[in-house]
Amino acid sequence: MAHNATAFSPLNIAVLTVSDTRTAETDTSGQVLVDSATEAGHQIADRQLQADDIYRIRAVVSDWIARPDVQVVLITGGTGFTGRDSTPEAITPLLDKVVEGFGELFRHVSWEEIGTSTLQSRALAGLANRTLVVCMPGSTGACRTAWGRILEEQLDSRTRPCNFVQHLAVDANADPTCGSRS
Repeated sequence: MAHNATAFSPLNIAVLTVSDTRTAETDTSGQVLVDSATEAGHQIADRQLQADDIYRIRAVVSDWIARPDVQVVLITGGTGFTGRDSTPEAITPLLDKVVEGFGELFRHVSWEEIGTSTLQSRALAGLANRTLVVCMPGSTGACRTAWGRILEEQLDSRTRPCNFVQHLAVDANADPTCGSRS
């Protein structure tokens, strides 16, 4: 990870586990995200478990993206192809901009671990009200991969040349040229 002298900017992160079967005690994927974020220096603003229902998911996430104290929403679960998997359908209408590269990169790095099964991931990310919303599969391994291979760097304000912190509602020192071509 490339860093410069900029100080680390901790973010307030909300974690949502979408599952019809997990409980607070059995939610290992959500716990991996909570533990990884706090170990990296971020704060957990909220954590919830929600059944795989488009409108309930959308309601929770809508509340979080409207809150000024939440800069990132991490969602695990509901990104597959079963009849109940509805996280992408719940989240996509809320996004102002889709981060096309997240799903592509997630499937690319997952290839090394699960081969062609990565095709069945509908992982996605986007920005909504200057809040980063990330949807990843419900497996604990997928959450570790997403955090360790993508999110840890992109949620670190010191990562150069670009990171997502500069697009969120917290960074007064954002580099407005990142992502643009001069």
